[in-house]
Amino acid sequence: MGGNAGTQTMAVAVRALATKELSPANAMRIVNKELMVALINGAALAVIVGFVGIIWFGDILLAFVLAAAMIINIVMAGLSGILIPMMLDRFGIDPAVASSVFVTTITDVVGFFAFLGLAALILI
Repeated sequence: MGGNAGTQTMAVAVRALATKELSPANAMRIVNKELMVALINGAALAVIVGFVGIIWFGDILLAFVLAAAMIINIVMAGLSGILIPMMLDRFGIDPAVASSVFVTTITDVVGFFAFLGLAALILI
């Protein structure tokens, strides 16, 4: 889920950079907007995943871990999807070429460690 969210955010960011709709002047407003969208999406998906976790596994703590990991992953995906293309553009690197590798890596690593880290802290 994080990979999809990050890739979608990255595509919007790269397009906005290419059309000059995203500039240093409005960067913070756009980043805040993407953060809010990621929080809303993460919360909505967390409710769904938590509910499925309760039904499927019958364990409220596992459902909480799944939901919390979903929120963390979606928020990091949204932030990396907007910040990485902006950072690459600032350094003079074409964000359309280089962003996807970084966004995919971040979402995979964060998703993996968010779930397993929370599971280790809460369930073990």
